[in-house]
Amino acid sequence: MHLTKLALVNFRNYAGLVLDLGPGPLLLCGDNAQGKTNLLEAIYFLATTRSTFARAERQVINWQSLEHDALPFARLEAHVQRQNSAFRIDVTLLPDEAGRIHKEMRLNGVKKRALDLVGQLNAVLFIPEDIDLVTGAPAARRRYLDITLCQIEPSYCHALSQYNQTLTQRNALLKQLGERQGSQDQLAFWDEQLAEHGAVLIVSRREAIAALDRLGRERYRVLSNQGETLRLYYAPSFDPEDRPSLDYQRPLLLEELLPSAQASLSVQEVARAYLLRLRQARREEIARGMTLTGPHRDDVHFLVDGVDLTLYGSRGQQRTTALALRFAEVDLMRQTTGESPVLLLDDVMSELDAGRRARVTAMVGDVEQSIVTTTDWDDFTDAFRDRAAGLLQVVDGEVEPV
Repeated sequence: MHLTKLALVNFRNYAGLVLDLGPGPLLLCGDNAQGKTNLLEAIYFLATTRSTFARAERQVINWQSLEHDALPFARLEAHVQRQNSAFRIDVTLLPDEAGRIHKEMRLNGVKKRALDLVGQLNAVLFIPEDIDLVTGAPAARRRYLDITLCQIEPSYCHALSQYNQTLTQRNALLKQLGERQGSQDQLAFWDEQLAEHGAVLIVSRREAIAALDRLGRERYRVLSNQGETLRLYYAPSFDPEDRPSLDYQRPLLLEELLPSAQASLSVQEVARAYLLRLRQARREEIARGMTLTGPHRDDVHFLVDGVDLTLYGSRGQQRTTALALRFAEVDLMRQTTGESPVLLLDDVMSELDAGRRARVTAMVGDVEQSIVTTTDWDDFTDAFRDRAAGLLQVVDGEVEPV
């Protein structure tokens, strides 16, 4: 899988851009705030139908269009080549008078929902802020899992949408019941819906984390030059096996982590167990007016030699873990879909020593198409630049070949 063409209009600082692309690594060089990251964000937007950095999608529309155009808008378009097909994706963002964004998405000119567009173009994005996946709040790790799995499992994306809608409705009812308005029997329907859709999320996350644990372990071994061992551990809010919680304040043993990767439960088994847990927690949830257990409270732990990196890891370990996770994501998508995703690496060489830089460039060479940004050509060897599919200079929203 690779992009053959990217076109942007009024996206971030790109008033207009048309870029022809080919397989292999593409290297973008430029000073900070020139548009390198914006270009990667645009590609990832087309893959996931949402912005990586903007709190509100209005922020991605070029400010000059917002200020001066009677009908401001932004448009993103990608031409994609897969093994057995070629197609065009385009997304148009149109703000209304109230500032809300209307988003039109099309596949080969035909309007599509976001659920139908996600997964057409698979992409993996590494940014320096990915260290927050390791050190930040659980919500960041849940969002990572959701974005990854939605690209490769349409059923997951549908279940996630249904789960979130059900969760909102159930929480509203719990709050109402806590104010002594209505009968608890009203919860039966929402409990069943939450358990049905939540079970899909739990099973998919368990399987994905087990795979990422295996793949990430190998990627981390290479990146760290075989010095340490990385493990990923799924810490679900609701565990259908009811395993005891692990003590992350101490180094963990391998045998303590194995059940996460070995256990295999069906969606139906998990749904039944989850439904029972919801019924058992009903009194407390009514008192607090919220759903206290489920995939919306899951977490993932990253451990190096048994030590939880969120608590004790060095910055070098945390950054190497984030890189290993992204390359493991490439492997997972390749194994699941049969095609390599487009790899997007933003300022990947910063804070890496020479050995890790060499190992990263070797990994980049294994991907069908990668787009890599840097502020310094010397971050990459002459040999890498010689075999790159293109060398581009980015200056103030303009991209020119070198």
